Amino acid sequence: MTTIVLSPTGVMGFPEGGGHWWVYLQYVRTLQDLGCDVWWLERLPETVSSADVAMSLQRLADLGLADRVLPYRYDDEHGLRWPPGTAATADAVCSRAELLLNFDYGAPAQVVSRFHRSALVDIDPGLLQHWMAVGQLDPARHDQWFTTGETVGVTSAAGSDVGRVWQHSRPLVHLASWPPQEPVPTGPYTTVTSWWGDEWITSADGSVYENNKRVTFLDYAELPRRTGLPLEVAAYFGGSAEAPAAEVDPDHAGGDAADVRRMQAGGWRLRRSAAVAADPSAYRRYVQRSRGEFSCVKPSCLVLQNAWVSDRTLCYLASGRPAVVQDTGPSSFLPDGEGLLRFRSVEEAAEALAVVESDYRHHAQAARHLAEIHFDSVPIVERLIDLALGEPPEGSDDEPAPR
Repeated sequence: MTTIVLSPTGVMGFPEGGGHWWVYLQYVRTLQDLGCDVWWLERLPETVSSADVAMSLQRLADLGLADRVLPYRYDDEHGLRWPPGTAATADAVCSRAELLLNFDYGAPAQVVSRFHRSALVDIDPGLLQHWMAVGQLDPARHDQWFTTGETVGVTSAAGSDVGRVWQHSRPLVHLASWPPQEPVPTGPYTTVTSWWGDEWITSADGSVYENNKRVTFLDYAELPRRTGLPLEVAAYFGGSAEAPAAEVDPDHAGGDAADVRRMQAGGWRLRRSAAVAADPSAYRRYVQRSRGEFSCVKPSCLVLQNAWVSDRTLCYLASGRPAVVQDTGPSSFLPDGEGLLRFRSVEEAAEALAVVESDYRHHAQAARHLAEIHFDSVPIVERLIDLALGEPPEGSDDEPAPR
């Protein structure tokens, strides 16, 4: 049995982020289906509470990872620290594992180098390379480098390959976890997303732009009134979380109050994600009870033209829910027109929604078909593991990590 250690980022400190959990559960469940012995290795921030850790450990146990979770803390002053009683287990697992499948760009070299083979998986295509290029991130050396960005590392890319040979691996969805649902006769087009993360990007020319979802969503503030369709955003809005099941109240939205008023004036329904998607099961119910997805992307996706598609969108597609999402650039495989429609303007967004509504059942069936033929996690993960356990590609400027 192949032992794979998967290292996510920011999960155990964010137990109410049901969608964030699914980013990694897609891989975990696929690896389990392939007969692998899967372990969960996570670096904990110093600020994470013991209650959040306990809740996360119970959730991971419920998901089939009981006694296969290795949380740790690391800082330059104290080095690597394991919870009491787990150091010996961690040493044994790291020694026998065939592969570290690492999604944590900040994982310390002291941890990565313990493994016979290591592969970093980039799920922030374009952004990760930018962060590396400007010195905001300096990932430890890995044997293989993967990216879900179709344009990363190609000659036409908007950003640098930062001296790595990037192997491409498509974003994926575990189809068995997201079975197709019967089309819903009514209901809103929804999405679960971030709103404000105080994220800013400094471009190569020195200019700075805001890279929060609020920027792009506000450009489409009038879309519900224009289309007459119910459109809903579930996000982590600021302010009070009292009565979280109700629509977000701008008087209790903190620094997001002006944004909330503008969106609601345009006809948007706004929900707190903690109310509708606070755990993996709630997140899945929210997606599958929606009529479809409508979503914008972070501004960086528009600047970098990285052909990015969200793992969340794949959950909608697999569930038989059509998706209307912002265009992130030319793609050799991203379909456009049936099941998944991409837009570049308010006019195109309204037209795409009208196209879906004109033959909803057809687009619902097409959505599931797209997930099956393009994003099925089993062949994608099989290929990723085969490549990760092979020799590094020629031309890599990154030396294998010392053993």
